[in-house]
Amino acid sequence: MENIVYLCILFQESIMIKTIIAGPCSVESREQLRQVTAALAAMPRVTLIRAGVWKPRTRPGGFEGLGEPALQWMQELAQEYGVQYCCEVAKPKHVELCQRHGITTVWIGARTTGNPFMVEELCSAFAGSEMQVLVKNPTSPDVSLWLGAIERVLQAGVKGVSAVHRGFAMYHNRGYRNEPLWEVPMTLRRELPEVPLLCDPSHIGGRRELVAPLVRTAVQFDYDGLMVEVHHAPESALTDAAQQLTPAAFADLLSQLSTSDSQHSTFNSHKLDSLRSQIDEIDHELLSLLARRMEMSRQISFIKHDLQMPVYQSGRWSDVVADRLQQATALGLDADFTRALLEKIHGESIRVQLADKA
Repeated sequence: MENIVYLCILFQESIMIKTIIAGPCSVESREQLRQVTAALAAMPRVTLIRAGVWKPRTRPGGFEGLGEPALQWMQELAQEYGVQYCCEVAKPKHVELCQRHGITTVWIGARTTGNPFMVEELCSAFAGSEMQVLVKNPTSPDVSLWLGAIERVLQAGVKGVSAVHRGFAMYHNRGYRNEPLWEVPMTLRRELPEVPLLCDPSHIGGRRELVAPLVRTAVQFDYDGLMVEVHHAPESALTDAAQQLTPAAFADLLSQLSTSDSQHSTFNSHKLDSLRSQIDEIDHELLSLLARRMEMSRQISFIKHDLQMPVYQSGRWSDVVADRLQQATALGLDADFTRALLEKIHGESIRVQLADKA
């Protein structure tokens, strides 16, 4: 996956990020919120300012948010600076309080997304309102849970629904706070192409130095927006101190999202079309070869039947895998990818042979 990402970066395509949400993980004080708001309000590309109001921690004893007083400050500062805020909701009461204080965009957090009962309760509060709802992925890489939560919100009549990719809790996260597993949000996009997809690089990375590289990757995957944590003094933040950017660092990140030179883009657009045409041709060749391979499997099934041989030959399969992996390594192909592909093809070959034998 990483090889594909960095190959895409070489094309320098025009940036199509439409929605940019930024702000502190938590509202810690009125002055803290004012400082961050003032800085972000001066950045025209910022669409919404995020600010956590209810922050239940994984383990008790940490800062858990200020609740309704924070919403009051958000309402006042929204009028003063001409901005809009959004925050996380986990209970119908949260939705009611947000509506009371003029918060029209909220998000459903990862833990809540994974609980259909809680999502259903929130949907009852959304029904009949004009709220915009962002649905973060569940903590586990279960695309069905994510899809289900979004579908419930849509069925509640919410018009503005977006998905937010914030990574997944895995036993091994390869240096990330939450493993990105880019294939999961891409699957979601194929299932719900009309739902905008945003990336939350702060929660994926867990460290501020990883935010910019993750944003670049999200751009290459054609995400519709970003959700980034920004704090005026991240080192002293009460939550997520390691992953929040300063306003200056965030402004620098935004400057990197400028579109490339039009002539350069036109050249690369033609080059991209050419390469895509070549990929189409290769894919057609691959499918033809796979069809020929399955025909060989059918012929083999008749011979095995006459010789009273079992369909599955473990020794032969081990030799095939060893030979193909050696060839794949010489060709620069990833071993895990090659093994998975071989197992998929072999599984279909077994199915074909058993079907013919039946």
